[in-house]
Amino acid sequence: MSAPRLSSTPLPGIGVRYDLTTREHRRLSVVAHRDGLRTVSAYREDDPDACDLSVRLTAEEAATLIDALMPAHHTPNLLSTTDLGLVAERIELPGSSHWNGRLLGESRIRTETGASVVAVLRRAEAIPSPAPDFRLAGGDVLIVIGTREGVEAAAAILGRD
Repeated sequence: MSAPRLSSTPLPGIGVRYDLTTREHRRLSVVAHRDGLRTVSAYREDDPDACDLSVRLTAEEAATLIDALMPAHHTPNLLSTTDLGLVAERIELPGSSHWNGRLLGESRIRTETGASVVAVLRRAEAIPSPAPDFRLAGGDVLIVIGTREGVEAAAAILGRD
């Protein structure tokens, strides 16, 4: 049985088409449009040149599909879990959050939930172990570790308007 193969073809003015041939010799393609849309197509088994299904996805829908294909667990934000019952999760701070522009320590996340903010992702930068005087900003993605209940409580605190 042969391994899956992936090839890419530039589509001038449109984007890039990625073609996958599976071990079962099925053909799938994804057109990554320049505007962020994606078109996923599956081709007939008996005629690999005949399209059997074509679906256009928004960037958000494509990201959700990726999470379904490569789940870290039951949630796309879940990073890991251990036998100790701890989870690490990405929590995005909405721009409308009460904490936008405020200090991390003011949120009292660790005190109130037992969960810890171990890093903050801001644009292309990662800030490990942010101190209590770290100023939060809308769009920050906080990496929070703790029990499932503690992480959910931290998410509720951070989502407060």
